[in-house]
Amino acid sequence: MKFEIHIFNDTAHKPIPRAKMQRVIENVLHGEKILEARVSVVVVDDMRIHAMNKEFLQHDYPTDIITFSLEDEDIDGEMYISIDTARRQAKEYGVSLTNELSRLAAHGTLHLVGYDDAKAEDRTNMSKLEDKYMA
Repeated sequence: MKFEIHIFNDTAHKPIPRAKMQRVIENVLHGEKILEARVSVVVVDDMRIHAMNKEFLQHDYPTDIITFSLEDEDIDGEMYISIDTARRQAKEYGVSLTNELSRLAAHGTLHLVGYDDAKAEDRTNMSKLEDKYMA
């Protein structure tokens, strides 16, 4: 198995739980039987993710994560996670920021390996998988 995982922090918030996020991403890739993957995670602020959401998805609001698959065949993708939204969600869910950032990394990786969350049933399934890979 060959995983190339890079985590970048493009915010003033320090530190980012890189090791935990990387472990969760690796757990998803191993669990989904992926043999090779290149994944980049960029932690950004609400302003940046709002602009990206508007430009690429035509949604005029900030979101927690945006995932881009860069290849059709291989697992090669980028995730952009909003630290601001993650902080609000962590407070709302009663979890640590580290936990929420890691959950979002799992969520984005599940998208990269082919899962969708458009329907309620799919969201429930992805949520269960996030819990599994976070454990």
